[in-house]
Amino acid sequence: QVQLVESGGGLVQPGGSLRLSCAASGFGVGYYSIAWFHQAPGKQRDGIACINSNDGMTHHVDSVKGRFAISRDNAKNTVNLQMSGLKPEDTGVYYCAADQTGWRPDCDKSFRDYGSWGQGTQVIVSS
Repeated sequence: QVQLVESGGGLVQPGGSLRLSCAASGFGVGYYSIAWFHQAPGKQRDGIACINSNDGMTHHVDSVKGRFAISRDNAKNTVNLQMSGLKPEDTGVYYCAADQTGWRPDCDKSFRDYGSWGQGTQVIVSS
């Protein structure tokens, strides 16, 4: 019943910005920790940001810190990823996923316990 749907991807020039959205159904976004993942062409899917289920605190990996920001909108039941200063290496498919393994004091910074994947949204950063 848990379902996540990503949207907001597209073609953008280097240095540009995009806002991705992850719409949740079957649960409230404050109930599970949520993470965003990036899969570059030909590469594995890597976690880049997560948000705690309990207090909304966030974690961003070094490669996106200061450029990307994960946030939660409880009223709209969505988790967003605001991306700025985009680089060609940011190109790829972006997914959101929920951690349903149990309560944690913070979101899983190892990005190993997420599931219920969305379909992904494609981002292309090119001039």
